[in-house]
Amino acid sequence: MNMKKSLTLGLAVVMAATLLAGCGGTPAKKEEPKKAGAEITGTVKASGSTALLPLLKAGQEEFQKKNAKVTVNIAGGGSFTGQNQVASGAVNIGNSDVALDAKLKDKGLVEHKLVGIPFVFIANKEVNVDSLTTQQYVDIMTGKVTNWKEVGGKDLKITLVHRSPSSGSRATIQQLVLKENKFTDNAVIQDSNGAVRAAIASTAGAIGYVDAAYADASVKMLAVDGVKYSLADVASGKYKILTFGRMFTKGQPEGATKAFIDFVTGKEFQETYAEKSGFVPLTKMPK
Repeated sequence: MNMKKSLTLGLAVVMAATLLAGCGGTPAKKEEPKKAGAEITGTVKASGSTALLPLLKAGQEEFQKKNAKVTVNIAGGGSFTGQNQVASGAVNIGNSDVALDAKLKDKGLVEHKLVGIPFVFIANKEVNVDSLTTQQYVDIMTGKVTNWKEVGGKDLKITLVHRSPSSGSRATIQQLVLKENKFTDNAVIQDSNGAVRAAIASTAGAIGYVDAAYADASVKMLAVDGVKYSLADVASGKYKILTFGRMFTKGQPEGATKAFIDFVTGKEFQETYAEKSGFVPLTKMPK
């Protein structure tokens, strides 16, 4: 009888221990939680605005130095190309210097402001005009004015060099300068800011627009209504040909994509590289 009681008591103890372990006892193997600041890994693909390439290439290089297990691939193609590719899932980030295309409003894209992008008008160095009024720019880009002598210059044919309809730069100039007017079809079309600059530098009488980062000594920068581009005049609101550079993601970014966006929009990178690359840090954009 005592033996039966002992066996019963032993079995009860074993069952209780088993039940206790299942309800909160220490398991044999426990998954370790991820530590804060864990190493970032993965690949980030971005495409779109060629205007933003100088800045984002610097961001790519610096970010990869700090995050050796992340690969960032950045391509151009134009702002609307970037928007369409991120909407389709072909890339993680669509870079753009224009607001989201109305046709993509229902695609779940999220906008992240990157920098201010000033645009400037540039001409071949043979052109002896330093400033044009907004209306004169409109007249040239619509084909109404075709010779520099009509706007105070020498007798020299005007050749308009600019971007294709998929370009955010073109859309910005359309919105800010041309407004309801249409570009003339009598123009030389190039696929990037750099190509526009190169064509203007080598074509007598040429004029076009690029973002300020691409204006260099090979061309002549023109003023608008007597105001020549400067960061100070952008910050004060005096120079008005500018827009925001944007990065679009499909939904809220995560992982390496979020880390890259946080890096290039962060204070340290902005203050070090934005102005150096010809852009305006977010903190210096007019309110």
